[in-house]
Amino acid sequence: MTDDLFAHIDAQADSFVARVIDYVRHPSISAHDIGIREVAQMLVEHLSGLGFDAGLVETPGHPFVLGHLTVDPEKPTVLLYGHYDVQPPDPLEEWVSPPFEPEIRDGRIWARGIGDNKGQHFAQLLAIETHLKVRGTLPCNIIFLLEGEEEIGSPQIAEFVRQNRHRLEAADLVVTSDGPLHESGKPVVTFGVRGVASFDLVAKGAARDVHSGNYGGVVPNPIWTLVQLLATMKDPEGNITVEGLTETVIPATNLERAAIARLPDDAKAVMEDLGLTELDGPLDRPYWDRLMFHPTLTINGLHGGYGGPGSKTVLPNQAIAKCDVRLVEPLTPDHVFERIEAHVARHAPGVEVVRHNGMLPSKTPLDSPFAAPITRAIRQARGTDPLLYPTVGGSLPDYVFTKILDRPAFVVPYANADEANHAPNENLEVDLFLAGIKTGAALLAELGALKKGAADPT
Repeated sequence: MTDDLFAHIDAQADSFVARVIDYVRHPSISAHDIGIREVAQMLVEHLSGLGFDAGLVETPGHPFVLGHLTVDPEKPTVLLYGHYDVQPPDPLEEWVSPPFEPEIRDGRIWARGIGDNKGQHFAQLLAIETHLKVRGTLPCNIIFLLEGEEEIGSPQIAEFVRQNRHRLEAADLVVTSDGPLHESGKPVVTFGVRGVASFDLVAKGAARDVHSGNYGGVVPNPIWTLVQLLATMKDPEGNITVEGLTETVIPATNLERAAIARLPDDAKAVMEDLGLTELDGPLDRPYWDRLMFHPTLTINGLHGGYGGPGSKTVLPNQAIAKCDVRLVEPLTPDHVFERIEAHVARHAPGVEVVRHNGMLPSKTPLDSPFAAPITRAIRQARGTDPLLYPTVGGSLPDYVFTKILDRPAFVVPYANADEANHAPNENLEVDLFLAGIKTGAALLAELGALKKGAADPT
């Protein structure tokens, strides 16, 4: 079903690689507003050249790129999501080659954005082009959506989806190609992501820093206030003890348990790589359970007083703990903030809770009718079945698709596990870029074999 498509991709491999190199040569740094509109306009022109009805959708921040191509209303419609913005390249001195002067070395393309996410969504564009070149049409309908603020937390996407629901609701499913394959190189399909709620705990003491000899034992120490408060939020075994925070967590299903039983046990490799002698508590919790089925409470930083060389006998007037909670279903940022605030009010009423950003978790059931065609597409392109992740530990804005648009959402990454996204020397293996084009082409073919509203061509 895909031999002609794959043959075209093989024949055009050098051209496709040259074109993605030209694409990532253009900076699009959302945090600094560098090159954003220029790259967005390039994408509109690219989509229009493929026959899409495409344009920019303005927001209070950076614009979205949105394109539609409908070939048959009786066929399914897939929404392909990605982001055209990239991380700042700093520190520049750690790059072997300049971040926006792409090079091929050791079978990899080295450039900022090649893995996260320009190279991956460009592979999707080339998969679409391949169908049009080889077969003259597309096997299914496509909505192509690219965001310009993913790297700064996607502040506009929820409102964008709400306001533009009428332009997106034709989609039957959403597929994102972002992130890495498993460390072994095996392909993966991710069905969910954890959410996040970030906050500060701020403790204040005297009006100014004071002498620890003249005032120690008289003036409360805000660092001790935070240390004692934080000790009430997790017990020594590692269990979160914030009242009401974890009680509603939905346990893993039998299908999810079966899926993680088939995953490689990465605990030993992670411990060796990070120089650990044991995992975080609870010690009896299996590795994948930790990342998929439980919330976490992390202290990201603890700040207060003197931190320079030598000693300074100061009693600080303020201390701050920066924290985050990773969320699993059905937790919400508001629920977490409310439980944290209630806990702090009981245990340290003088401490201020400062809410920061939050993102809902998202999950698509493993028995979704689209799981089988996605798996078949990956098998055709990669020659092996993918690992199925019920969810992953990090956070993506997939909830806007599963909870606002009410559509199943899947992540099908193409990049190598050591892509170094967000770090110097970001890279993407050339062979995996080409395999990504094949995966995208096979996915469109598999979806085209379905009737709209049907799960399986049989």
